[in-house]
Amino acid sequence: MLLLAIILLGMVAGAIASLLVRGGGVRSINWPEAFIAGIAGSFVGGLLGSLLTGNGLQITPSGLIGSTVGAVLVLLGLDWTRRRSTTTS
Repeated sequence: MLLLAIILLGMVAGAIASLLVRGGGVRSINWPEAFIAGIAGSFVGGLLGSLLTGNGLQITPSGLIGSTVGAVLVLLGLDWTRRRSTTTS
């Protein structure tokens, strides 16, 4: 059940991160990319945020914030690598 909650939280975090990083509206979200960034951010940022706040492996607001921050970092890293690969080609 916890894994399912983390996946759902990652999807929400990825959508929020996509809106924060790239702007636009809901229609401009690249959903597969937001989903992957959200899941990665949820596992990394959410897990670290929860462990640092002492909540353990519970779903908390700090986990959502950590997941969103992690997803933002994943999307920024992805954008950075895309820009770097297009300028060096």
